[in-house]
Formats: sequence, structure tokens, C-alpha cells
Amino acid sequence: MRNRLLHQVLRQLAEDASERLVDDTSAGVDVPFELTENPRRNGRGAPLYCYRPLTGEFIRERMSELGRLESYAPAAHVLADLDGLDVYLRTRGERRIPDHPGERADAVLRVFFSRLWEETSDFELRDERFARAHAELESTVYATRWLITVVVPLPGVVLRSERVALGGSLWLMRAAALGELPPDAAWGSPLDGPEGATVVLAELESTPEAPASLAAARDRLRALIAALRLYDSADVALAPVGWMREDAGAWQLLALGAGGRGEGTLVIEEGDEDELRAFVNLVGRRWPTRGELRWALRRFQIACECGDPFEALTDAILAGRALLEPEGPSSGRLAQRLAAICAEPADRAALAERIAHAISLERALVSGLRPGGAEAAALVAELLDYLRAILRDVLCGHLDGDLIAVADGLLDEAATVREGQLSGARPGEAWAADEQWAADEQRAGGEHGADCEHGADGEHGADGEHGADGEHGADSEHGADGESEITEEWEFAGLS
Repeated sequence: MRNRLLHQVLRQLAEDASERLVDDTSAGVDVPFELTENPRRNGRGAPLYCYRPLTGEFIRERMSELGRLESYAPAAHVLADLDGLDVYLRTRGERRIPDHPGERADAVLRVFFSRLWEETSDFELRDERFARAHAELESTVYATRWLITVVVPLPGVVLRSERVALGGSLWLMRAAALGELPPDAAWGSPLDGPEGATVVLAELESTPEAPASLAAARDRLRALIAALRLYDSADVALAPVGWMREDAGAWQLLALGAGGRGEGTLVIEEGDEDELRAFVNLVGRRWPTRGELRWALRRFQIACECGDPFEALTDAILAGRALLEPEGPSSGRLAQRLAAICAEPADRAALAERIAHAISLERALVSGLRPGGAEAAALVAELLDYLRAILRDVLCGHLDGDLIAVADGLLDEAATVREGQLSGARPGEAWAADEQWAADEQRAGGEHGADCEHGADGEHGADGEHGADGEHGADSEHGADGESEITEEWEFAGLS
């Protein structure tokens, strides 16, 4: 046995198909026959005639019914990822070889069933028949290739079903469903549910002309984790080591060097499997190879891998700046632009204020001041959630890639609406609304903000009275060598 997963899914499907076909024949459905002529052994006398069941025709008529079996889709997914199916179909006399992998897998299963119950109207599943049909399929598919299997624990992911096929010979599986795993691979973690530990299983086909690369396996695993981190807010992380083997050989330890906090739990319900599979494949196809989006995605992944949320803050802010803060006169509006995309108009000022607060936390951390309490850590997690939503929507096509233009358009639209409201208000009301708008803007990018009245060039900006070289700057009386003004400067951030 060279592919244990293939054996498992085919065996389960064969058992289910046997039960369904036995029920059909017991209910009176007839298997068609043909009359065949067999000459006598001695060549004398009249030939003998016998009835030969047309099992292949009977099964072909019931493939749509068998295709609705619960075990059919997992088997079809495993087969669709294999090479060599065309060779198997040709050796079994099939004239038409489908081009689409899914249709090719359907054809293989139909031929496999026909071979399993060839020339019999008794659809009981016998071990010797299954062993013969499975051996024929496996030996044909792997005649000139061998299989490398990689298994890595994935703590914190809970599967409601035994396995989830993700395509590209990649699966999420319950460790208990695999069998013959190294003992350490099946160990659970406090994040695992009652279903037990979950593992990632990757298969690579290797040939003498194109040997499989373990580096390619590591890249596929990292790509899966990157997609899962965008799919859900649970901080999914691979175990630092996995196991690999060739065909049915011994398991060998495989170092991955994976990172991540591994906090939270991602529960994959049976109804979510199609959505997850589509998302993982879509992200894989659209992952950029250059530009600001690629940089931002990489910074986001590094932030997720940091063991300390405050160390992750810098990478999260770098990701946001790559997406929403260009060089030149349009810079300095990260908080406002992010709020414009992620919040409703009435909530934008409050969100922009929290993002500006998070940016101020980074400045404090660089200065050597570490915040206390859970509120600051929650703020970092909130920023990562907003970045996750933006990156996910860009990759899925829900947001235009030019996020700066999108955000500025939303802000301009809000400003136009505000001007219209002020033009129709009485003088006293207009003055009060204008004062409220100014106060909201100051909170969003104010004392430690970037672009409002006290922004980059304002009273507390980089070049202003209290800027980098100002009264409270790095070279001032209470600057880098002082103490009291640092505490005062960051008092609002809860750092004093």
C-alpha cells in the first residue's frame, strides 16, 4: 500500500456503495445480462450458453445515485489530485479520457466499481475483490512515481468532520482518522476540541525526472497558514516540527521553523468546508508577487507570528502604512483612511482615534515604555483585525487595490455631505456642528496624530513647537535624557 489515504477513502466508499447496490437489487432492480457462448473443452458437441451480468452498465446507470453518498466526495477529491489516472482509464479500455480532474476522478470511480464487482450480480464487498481492484489502481497510478507524505500538527483547529480536502493534495484531518502516525503527531493540545488533534496532510508525487522538493512542501504549508490567518481571527500556527515518509516507509522528523502564538480556536463546521476550500484556493491564486500589497501581507504575517502582541504592533502599522499612507503630501492620514474603509460614517471619528492611539503606543514602545493592562493589548488585536479584513477583501476582489483612492473618496464624500448640512443650518447650529467636527478630527489625528490641526506640522507635530526638535523633542530640556515630560507626553495612552 503506497497511498494510505487513497486506500481509506476508497474502502469507505466501497462499503457504502455495496450497501446501496445491495438495497437496490433486494428491492427488485434487475442487473442486465447478456447471453455468451462458451465452447466445450474437448471441442465436441454443442457449445454451452451462460448468462453474463453486465455489471458495468448497471453501475453506470447508478453513478448519479452513488455520487450522492457521503463518502463519494472525499474519494473523488483524493483521486482528482493524483496524476496517472489517464493511464489507468486507458488500461481498462476507456476510449474517452476527460480533461477536467473532477470528471476524470468520476470516470475512475465508475471503472473501479465495475472492476470491483465485475461479472457478478452479488454486490457484497469481499476483501479479496477490493484488494485486487485497489492494487490494480494503485500500481497503475504509481508505476513510475512514488509518494511523499508530510504530516504536521495544527493546534487550535477543530474539525467537525474527519477530513477536509483543500485541493492540491492538501488536507486537514483528524489525527485519529489517519492511523499509523508517529505518537507525537496525534498528541492533542488544550485548544483541541473533543474531536481530538487536527493535522495538515500534504502529498507530493516524485518521479526520477522531477523529484519532489521538501522546500515546496514547506511553502505549501506556509501558504495554507497565511490563508487561514486571513480567513479567521484565530491565531493559527503550525507545530514547529512535522513528519514525512516516502510511500509506506518509516516516518522521519521534519523541521519547519514555523512561528506564531497559536492562540484561539478555529472551528470548521461541516457547512463551512466548501467556503474554506474556495477561500484557500482563491488566496493562493491571487497572492501578489510584488508591490505594496505583497509587502503588507508579509508584514501582517510577521505580526501574527510575533510571540508578543506589542512586538507585533510595529509590523501591523507598517502593513497599514504600505496600504494607506503614501509618500509626499498625502501621507499622515493612516488612522483616518483606515477608519473610512472599516467604519460607518458615524463611527469613523471614534475608530480613527483608536487607531491613532495604537500608533502612539508604537512610539512609546520604541522609546522603551511598555504599556500595562489588557486594554492596550486589545487595541493591538483590534488593529490586526481591521488589517485582516482589508487584506482579505482586496484579495477576494471586494475592495479596489488602490485603497488610498478608495479611502480618500469616502472621506471626500463625507466632507461634501457635511458641507451640505452646514449650508442648510442656521448660523448658531452651523458653528456648533463645525466645532464638533473639529473636535472629532482632533481626536482622530490630534495630539499625537498626523494630519489635523496638531498634526505633522502642527503644535505637537514632527516639526512643530513640541515636535522632534521642539520644546519636548528628543533634544529638548526634557527630551531623551529627561523623565518627567516623557511620562506626561504619553499619559493619555495609559503608559504613565
